[in-house]
Amino acid sequence: MILIEGVARHYPWGDPTAIPSILGKPADGRPWAEWWLGTHPTGPATLSDGTPLKATAGELPYLLKLLAAARPLSLQTHPDAQQAATGFEREELAGLGVDDARRIFRDPYAKPELLCALTSFDALCGFRPLADTEALLRDLGLTKLATKLRSAGLQAVVTELYRGLVDHREVSAACRRHHSPAAQLVNSLSDTYPDDPSVAVTLLLNRVQLRPGQALFLGPGNLHAYLRGVGVEVMGASDNVVRGGLTDKVIDVDQLLEILRFEPLPQPVLSAAEDHAGKWRYPSPAAPFELWRFEISGAMSHTATGRELLVCTEGDCAVLCHGDAAYLAPGETVAFDGQGTVFRVAEQ
Repeated sequence: MILIEGVARHYPWGDPTAIPSILGKPADGRPWAEWWLGTHPTGPATLSDGTPLKATAGELPYLLKLLAAARPLSLQTHPDAQQAATGFEREELAGLGVDDARRIFRDPYAKPELLCALTSFDALCGFRPLADTEALLRDLGLTKLATKLRSAGLQAVVTELYRGLVDHREVSAACRRHHSPAAQLVNSLSDTYPDDPSVAVTLLLNRVQLRPGQALFLGPGNLHAYLRGVGVEVMGASDNVVRGGLTDKVIDVDQLLEILRFEPLPQPVLSAAEDHAGKWRYPSPAAPFELWRFEISGAMSHTATGRELLVCTEGDCAVLCHGDAAYLAPGETVAFDGQGTVFRVAEQ
């Protein structure tokens, strides 16, 4: 087992204290949005002597993060492997540098994601079942939009909102007269983004409030936005994000509409299965990773099945303490002892 150092990301939506508290570092006044553990070239983890993790582990197919959102992130989706490869090649041929602000496809890889909540976590994830959305729109007095959803379908409504064929300002104005959670979210977002149709699109999405230990799996084409909370996130080793709004970053509605999967997601919340005593596994279908949560109380051993990363988010487990992260080589065994929570990411 080799201890490793992550890379901090100080995005404006980050929380100034949550990640430093987990890592045992003093808050420095900056927003700590993410802490990256992996070999992605834009934020490679290192060993304690500064050697890149990649020199020991090779290129990992996943990226592990701590994430702390103090305010909403952008409304976004991620491409599948074919879409990522095509988009990357197109932007390479256009001569856009990888760090160009206009760049969307920064690598040719898919980016499935899984987030496990460490605190109460508020998010929008996937399209709500159509009958539920229609009922919500009618309750808000948006009868015409509800009728259009029933007659023309989800893709038509989303497209017309983004193209301006349905006036998103009328949707926001209708929400001002109501106090439901969905309306209050629209009211809050429209104060910051009054000209953004994504504010109205949020009414079509599942509002999810995770308890600690619950998770979300975000496959390609899933429209989502994290609103507030702290979690452990693992994803394919990609930085490809296609944004539709709720951000000052580059937005590409054409790409968004091309990549989105206009299918309701009736059950967005994942619960872990305790496959072994104290070892909880989160399902991640068709992803290059699997995430486990180890709840350690006393002695526990683990043998790596492949190239693995560990991060201790709570307690003291002898070989790992609160805020420590480590790399395990295939076949390597680690013996925990004490009380704490360790997240394990493995190849799948």
